[in-house]
Amino acid sequence: MKKRARPPLIEVRHSPVHGYGVFALRRIRKGTTIMEYLGDRVSHEEADARYENKDPNDNHTFLFTVDSKTVIDGGIGGNDARYINHGCDPNCESASQNKRIYVEAIKTIQPGEELAYDYQIQRDPEDPPNVDEIFACRCGAAKCRGSMLVARKKPRKKKSKIKARGGPAKKNAKKTAKKTARTAASGAAKKAAGRATSKATTRAAVKAAARKSAGEKSQAAAAVRSRRGR
Repeated sequence: MKKRARPPLIEVRHSPVHGYGVFALRRIRKGTTIMEYLGDRVSHEEADARYENKDPNDNHTFLFTVDSKTVIDGGIGGNDARYINHGCDPNCESASQNKRIYVEAIKTIQPGEELAYDYQIQRDPEDPPNVDEIFACRCGAAKCRGSMLVARKKPRKKKSKIKARGGPAKKNAKKTAKKTARTAASGAAKKAAGRATSKATTRAAVKAAARKSAGEKSQAAAAVRSRRGR
C-alpha cells in the first residue's frame, strides 16, 4: 500500500501586505529550514547594470546580497523564496551557509500564516530624501518601524552639566548649607569661648594684681612696723 503523499509545505498567493506572498499549508516548527533562496548568482556590478534604468520609486526587488562579491537575482531562475515579504516582527530569518542563503523558521508557523523575514535593507548616503516612503512597510505588526530599511541610528544625547531641580545638586546645596551653618556655629562658639577665656583671664589678672597689691601693702606695713619697733 502506497503512503499518501504529504501536502506541500507552502504556497504562493496574493498577500494583503504586498503583491504575492508565501503562506504555510502545514504547521512549520521553529528551527525548520523551509527553502533555499535561489536565482542567478552575479556580481554587484552586474546586478547594478541589470536594473540601472529601473524606476527609482519602485521598491520591487528580487536581489539578495550574499557577500561583498556575490548577489543572487531571484528574478532570473528563482524559486518561491523570492515572494516572501518583509516583516518587522518576522516568523522567519535568512541564514547563510557556504555562501548559500536559506530561509528558516524562528517561530512555529501555523497553517494559513504568511511567511516573512526582515529584509534589513541597508541605508546609503546617496539615498533620496523619501527613501523610507519608497521602501515603506505595510506588515501591520505592533512594532512596525514603517520601513523595510534598517532603523536610523539615534544620535547620542550629550550629558548636561546642569543638574535637574530637586536632584543631587539640590541635595548637595543643602549639605553645603548645613556644613556652612555648622562651621559658622563652630566659629561663633570658638569666638564666644575665646571671649569668655579672655574675660576670665582678665578677671584672674585683676585678682592677681589685687592680691599682689595687698601683699605689697602688707609687706610695707610690716616693714613700717619693723622699723617702728626698732
